Amino acid sequence: MATPQFLSSFKYGDSLTVVGISLCTAVVCEAISWILIYRTSSYKSLKSSIDKASKKLETMKTDTNKIVTKKSKSKKINRVETSLKESSRDLSLFKFKSGAVVALVLFIVFGLLNSMFQGKVVAKLPFHPIALVKKMSHRGLQGDDPTDCSMAFLYFLCSISIRTNLQKFLGFSPPRGAAAAGLFPMPDPKTN
Repeated sequence: MATPQFLSSFKYGDSLTVVGISLCTAVVCEAISWILIYRTSSYKSLKSSIDKASKKLETMKTDTNKIVTKKSKSKKINRVETSLKESSRDLSLFKFKSGAVVALVLFIVFGLLNSMFQGKVVAKLPFHPIALVKKMSHRGLQGDDPTDCSMAFLYFLCSISIRTNLQKFLGFSPPRGAAAAGLFPMPDPKTN
């Protein structure tokens, strides 16, 4: 399978094809996530509870004007932190179902791109990468030029950056407090 005819005439046609397909894939993945997650009422209620809890926790930690005993204040903070962790965990589990569908889409697109660009240099890196990065950027390519970039590396970089920025632009990025807790939060040193 060859790249589209109009892109093959450009100097960076293969690179533009990979970036374009990555952009389209990100849009499709976010549409799937919107259908399965973001438009549901349970997601909206979880997100609002996380936002409220994180704001409350932030004000409790910065509020030093109230005259409250340290013990009762720390108990209240622990309760809010626990509530925030539980809501964040529930949100992560809720997002897990669409993750499988998105992973399937990404797997299919990656297979398609891999068959289109197998053994082809799609970009040149402007630096000589370290050994670990070279193994990723030079995957499946012939030759010893360390600045050659394979489709897999370019697609990986584009997918991460485009999807993250698209989520922020559309307002689908995780709530502030959810990023800290996640599905597998750090253990609490107070309880251990």
